[in-house]
Amino acid sequence: MKKHISLVMTILMIATMLSSPFSIKVQAAKVLPFSSALDYSKADNWLYDGAYPENEVDVFIVAPSVDTLSEGNSAITPEYKKRFRYAMNQQQAIYANSCRIYAPYYRQASLNVYSMPEGAEKDLAFANAYKDVSAAFKYYLENKNNGRPLILAGFSQGADMCYRLLEEYYGGDGKRATDLRDSLVAVYAIGWPMTQDMVDKYPQIVPAKGETDTGVVISYECETGKVTESISIPAGTKTLSINPLNWRTDSVKADKSLNKGTVTQDSKTGAITSVEVGKYGAYIDPVKGSLIVTDIDPELYPAVLDIFPEGSLHLYDNFLFFVNLQENVQKRTESFLQKNAADNAA
Repeated sequence: MKKHISLVMTILMIATMLSSPFSIKVQAAKVLPFSSALDYSKADNWLYDGAYPENEVDVFIVAPSVDTLSEGNSAITPEYKKRFRYAMNQQQAIYANSCRIYAPYYRQASLNVYSMPEGAEKDLAFANAYKDVSAAFKYYLENKNNGRPLILAGFSQGADMCYRLLEEYYGGDGKRATDLRDSLVAVYAIGWPMTQDMVDKYPQIVPAKGETDTGVVISYECETGKVTESISIPAGTKTLSINPLNWRTDSVKADKSLNKGTVTQDSKTGAITSVEVGKYGAYIDPVKGSLIVTDIDPELYPAVLDIFPEGSLHLYDNFLFFVNLQENVQKRTESFLQKNAADNAA
């Protein structure tokens, strides 16, 4: 009974966070280009602005999709900020033990955009969202970072935005890009595919190979093994993943005994309300590259949103392996700081 209640809490939490939990309805919309980004010199445009200042490393977190109501891009309303805050309170708990946290509000592409036909209008909605994210990151670099080591982090749409930051800011031989690569601890881009084509086009996107390598991207997308395609892994896509239980990139199965904690969290504060150790194992699908979760009852983890097929565990990517992720942030941070100290002493 306790197990069932814990799972119900997770589902209700996600439904609360998303506002309209089961159905996404696309309306006729005209997406217009933003004339300018939000002004990130204004404190109101930051949810987290240097929280946990005692930590040695920064994290710049980009929020996942939380808007089920807008036709195109979100407006920054009190209701939107509330749902944004609920989602980010949960996300930040992965990083709070290790990082000083920065998280901008941004006019994200609503969940309705994902159901739009492929084309210029859909692309524009994401370009609009990135216009804000890029402006926030630029302001952070120029006014807040001061050369500190940095983690980029995002889930789902937030992960997509992290890849775009890597593409814009981290490539080439210029001083800024070189300095940014040198100070990059890692990128946690979970719930959105990293592909070989991306790596070939943008060599600064470096897939993680192990538990403590730095300057790399940690990415995976959870499924039950019954999904043929989804918005996060379209048909024919091979995604580059790492298993958060054994930190391998091959298909060797990680037993559930390696899972240090599947969690549920309070939907408003992000406080962890339960931790279940050794609950689920995982392995990487050798064909798709998705992370197949073992020992799981898919009926207890519904897709929730109708843009995801049965068997997609997208909404649970962080919760299923939460403690392993939390500990990995600490390990990669320690690895980076130790390497830097050794380099400076040489």
